[in-house]
Amino acid sequence: MNQSVREATLAPERRGTNQAGMRAFNERLVLTLVRAHGRLAKTDIARLTGLSAQTVSVIMRALEAEHLLRRGEPRRGRVGQPSVPLSLDPDGAYFIGVKIGRRSLDLVLVDFAGNIRHREVETYAYPTPGQAIETIREGVGACEKLLGARTGRIAGVGLAMPFLLWEWAEAVGAPPEELDLWRQLDLRAEVGRALPYPVYLQNDATAACGAELVFGRQGMLRDFIYFYIGAFIGGGLVIDGGLYAGRSGNAAAVGSMPVPRTDGGTEQLIHQASLVVLERRLRAAGHDTKPLYDPGADWSGFGEHLDAWLDQASRGIAAAVAVAGAVIDIEAAVIDGAMPPAIQTRLIEGVAGALGGMDLSGIQCPAVEPGSLGPAARALGGATLPLLDRYLVDQHRLASIRADPALA
Repeated sequence: MNQSVREATLAPERRGTNQAGMRAFNERLVLTLVRAHGRLAKTDIARLTGLSAQTVSVIMRALEAEHLLRRGEPRRGRVGQPSVPLSLDPDGAYFIGVKIGRRSLDLVLVDFAGNIRHREVETYAYPTPGQAIETIREGVGACEKLLGARTGRIAGVGLAMPFLLWEWAEAVGAPPEELDLWRQLDLRAEVGRALPYPVYLQNDATAACGAELVFGRQGMLRDFIYFYIGAFIGGGLVIDGGLYAGRSGNAAAVGSMPVPRTDGGTEQLIHQASLVVLERRLRAAGHDTKPLYDPGADWSGFGEHLDAWLDQASRGIAAAVAVAGAVIDIEAAVIDGAMPPAIQTRLIEGVAGALGGMDLSGIQCPAVEPGSLGPAARALGGATLPLLDRYLVDQHRLASIRADPALA
């Protein structure tokens, strides 16, 4: 196939450009391809993007000079010169992600390859702005101390938190006036004044869904709905391989979806599948609820209360999945959360079983898949915000540059 015909057959989203003014886009495209494949040689990049070999050489040398890519061992055994694969340099850039939740704050330092280099978790009865900002400032300071001379490679701080946090004071058990302080706060601006880095903000569950796309196992799915079970259940939506945040940034607000009650009528999913629902059951029975917000803890002692919650949550989530499948024609429902892996497995089995008992005539039943990031998903979602903004192409283009069978 000649060069002009080959370029014409490439999807527009995965084609680069040889125009000098688009060098920054081409560099992002190369970095996105390398992230998707793990490592690539110059000839691989040229084939995938339609860029000339000379242009690819210039881009890859520039990214190597910036310590964003690093050379691997030459691959021999082929005709011609041995190819030299390049991969992401983990120390090329760092990203700080912060999850501000209703029961805990989670801060992670993530390197360019997606490895967590440092993590801090602070639990509380309910969050207050002053406490959160001070914890973030101290946590970033710990990251800077760890990085030392590489601190200048911190690309930004991403904040992931529930929108309209103040509306759930009663459910959290917090004084309304305390949570109402969040209503008047521009958190992004306040954190930006406290830190010398760009600051980003996203809904926590949407951010977790983005992290599953960038760092998790679900990159090959093009359309799925995402459920994250924390103190309150939240969600995200992926359409055509890209994260869909919606007009207000709060798309796939699954917690607000009406689902059937066992005694008739409906209620929001948040009242069936959130950990605070299980927390209330346990507290009423005299159980210590601290292990509930420690995913490393053993939940087997929760017994019948856990069983009842899993049954209720499974049926509620299944109802939400069925509705989403009818509207969007999704491939899968991905379920993750701040819970032990064994509990996640039981929940997924329960949702799949509940779906199997429904009348889904006319709907292709979505697969039920486990999320792969667990308790760190929302903080990792915060870290993806500066990564996507600074180094990768738009998420809706990721799907067209995933692993190429020719490179397997």
